[in-house]
Amino acid sequence: MNVLILEDETLSAQRAKSLLKEHDSNISVLETIDSVEDATTWFSKNPEPDLMLVDIHLSDGSSFDLFKKISVKSPVIFTTAYDQYAIQAFKLNSIDYLLKPLDKKELGNALNKYYSLTNDQKSLQSVDIQRISQTLQSMNKKYKNRFLVKYGDSIQFKNVEEIAYFFADDKIIYLVSNEGKRYIVDFKLEQLEDLLDPQYFFRLNRKVIVRIDSVQKIKSMINSRLQVFLKPNFEQEIFVSKERGSEFKTWIDQ
Repeated sequence: MNVLILEDETLSAQRAKSLLKEHDSNISVLETIDSVEDATTWFSKNPEPDLMLVDIHLSDGSSFDLFKKISVKSPVIFTTAYDQYAIQAFKLNSIDYLLKPLDKKELGNALNKYYSLTNDQKSLQSVDIQRISQTLQSMNKKYKNRFLVKYGDSIQFKNVEEIAYFFADDKIIYLVSNEGKRYIVDFKLEQLEDLLDPQYFFRLNRKVIVRIDSVQKIKSMINSRLQVFLKPNFEQEIFVSKERGSEFKTWIDQ
């Protein structure tokens, strides 16, 4: 297997190369490159490697600048230091995401994952740069931390920590507090998706957005859908579609 390393820290590059060889002596490290400019030149003169070990921050910019310049189809293992939410996004859209300094066991697990995926070409996909870029942008976004709500003739506010979930009933959107009280809010669910921090809130279906602490239980159904039970209890059965099931399980397991 041929591996290309993109890393601007000499010691980190040396450690990565050493750990790769330690894991599998048949691994050939084609080169270690420390900049977007040099990487762009390298790809113009060489065939794509089997696998790339990529630090997000290079000496002259972000490795995403490289992916924007050229179409890279090689699978990627990312290395750097971002928070847990970003890690989930990287794991979903690359072979793996490893925190530095590299750990021998974790790198080995990532390489074993690569080997297993090569046996199923449908599962082995190139990195989804657009998805990851959107995630990084959202990390810097300021989300709404309180909502004005209507309760009878009065107007109150609720901090997001007090919210269990939102749900739609016809054209009315309700905020349900941790105590089970309902309040009307002047937002559509689509607007709430953009206003709420996706680390803590997830849209289960076309009717419900839930806060992570309010998920009480998950039941796997025969048709690959997931049934979700909330606290306080929601009056109707709630299902997550097969298409969103994997994303939901990753979110809930953060």
